[in-house]
Amino acid sequence: MAFFLETLIGGLMTGMLYSLVALGFVLIFKASGVFNFAQGAMVLFAALAMARFSTWIPQWTGLTDKVLVNVLAFGAAMVVMVIVAWLIERLVLGKLVNQEGITLLMATLGITYFLDGLGQTIFGSDIYKIDVGLPKDPVFLFESMFPGGVLVNQEDMAAAAIAAALVGALAAFFQYTATGRALRAVADDHQAAQSIGIPLKRIWVIVWSVAGFAALVAGVIWGSKLGVQFSLSLVALKALPVVILGGLTSVPGAIIGGLIIGVGEKLSEVFIGPMVGGGIEIWFAYVLALLFLLVRPQGLFGEKIIDRV
Repeated sequence: MAFFLETLIGGLMTGMLYSLVALGFVLIFKASGVFNFAQGAMVLFAALAMARFSTWIPQWTGLTDKVLVNVLAFGAAMVVMVIVAWLIERLVLGKLVNQEGITLLMATLGITYFLDGLGQTIFGSDIYKIDVGLPKDPVFLFESMFPGGVLVNQEDMAAAAIAAALVGALAAFFQYTATGRALRAVADDHQAAQSIGIPLKRIWVIVWSVAGFAALVAGVIWGSKLGVQFSLSLVALKALPVVILGGLTSVPGAIIGGLIIGVGEKLSEVFIGPMVGGGIEIWFAYVLALLFLLVRPQGLFGEKIIDRV
């Protein structure tokens, strides 16, 4: 039972990180109708910016306080992501208002490869380390209930708590603030939103900046766990099955979908993997997403689109 709980808790923590990345997909899709394939590249670009600024700032300023350096590096990386968001709206999306969905999709694919190349050009292609002070040592919980207790990684616990807090804050922002309501109005109908005075360009910059912030937090957490390398964008793309499962238009769906996939892939790898030779964790999420596309393409919480002719 203790081993099952260890696997379950590990899956829940991983699922919260998937949810954090998936939230970026959902926010952009709700505000612009764009399925943003560049979200994984944004996670990588943000993590590279954080890693390099945390190295450059002590060299430029002589600061030795690690906490202050990390705060300044995070702030500088966030400024970079806001600039990226503004440029995306100014140079790409602003030129494609009311275009076909496939046109916008191809635009985000172009942004993906551009960010990958730009990140390598500016920040280099080495593997970088991010150290934000997350505890690394595992701890034993529930020792009074189970012999030997349940082994849990403190870094995973802290990362999951940060991700959960951010997901909750972004969900509240989207639901209860005036800007969040404007985002929902833009998502429903671009032209109608413009007709009542909602500035479409400003809304798109805001939503891409918020998605950039989510990408930065996800990139810092994943970079702290795995190191900042170009395979990080592939890890972030695990959020694609999450939004398919939860629904492209649902913030709660991104959370529930992430938890389901995080737990499902861990349990299947541990308990079914040895029977089939392993490797289930690599493809589990995508097979589950494929099954949902066959039986419920709008996802668990997505809105069913009905076209009347």
